[in-house]
Amino acid sequence: MGLLVVATFVAVAEIGAKRVAPGRDEAGGRYEAIVGTLGDVARTPVVWAVSFVGITVLVGGSILLGVGSFGIPEGLAGTLVSVAYLAVGLLLVGFVFLGAYFATRSRGLGNAHGVAAGSLATGAAGLVLVTVQLVFSVVG
Repeated sequence: MGLLVVATFVAVAEIGAKRVAPGRDEAGGRYEAIVGTLGDVARTPVVWAVSFVGITVLVGGSILLGVGSFGIPEGLAGTLVSVAYLAVGLLLVGFVFLGAYFATRSRGLGNAHGVAAGSLATGAAGLVLVTVQLVFSVVG
């Protein structure tokens, strides 16, 4: 707690030492440079293609190693299948959240509205999944 108090004091003192509000200087700072670089990388089609191939190889490889007879111990095979399920689940949650987020942002609303819509959509999808599991006992 002492380190947190000292870090907060240092951060407030550093912000207070500036005469210009954060983000108002002409140079933009390191944050703007990092965000701009990451945005340029994310808009490159090659990055999307390589990411898709990488995720496909990761999920497909872990499933093949998990269910195939490649001499892998049984405990590790189950773990690999669980990793594949986790990766697919995270992708679906990401699609639901980001889909709602970008749909809200494209309608002219702010970041907070987008995060709220994404959280609401993800939570609603989770509730539907739990309800289906309780009613129909799909898994296990």
